[in-house]
Amino acid sequence: MMVVAAYDIREDGRRSRVAAILQSWGDRVQKSVFLIDVSKEELIEVRDRLAAIMDLDVDSLHFFIQCGTCAGSMVCVGQSRRPERVLYWSAL
Repeated sequence: MMVVAAYDIREDGRRSRVAAILQSWGDRVQKSVFLIDVSKEELIEVRDRLAAIMDLDVDSLHFFIQCGTCAGSMVCVGQSRRPERVLYWSAL
């Protein structure tokens, strides 16, 4: 599922770590906004990893889950463009 993740992290070090984790799951579309394509289970994993880094008293993180119709009708203007879905394979 396509998810918009947006954060407001007060401290630079935490903000960098949060951004790095989100970047590993998706594409940065603004300085503090990412589009990530994850399953429900992966979203829980991402949320838990980020919550462990954040100062929950001062930082905030929002996940906006996009339905299939919503994600498919994304409109981009200017230099923005819809990120292409990239599939990765791994052998266990």
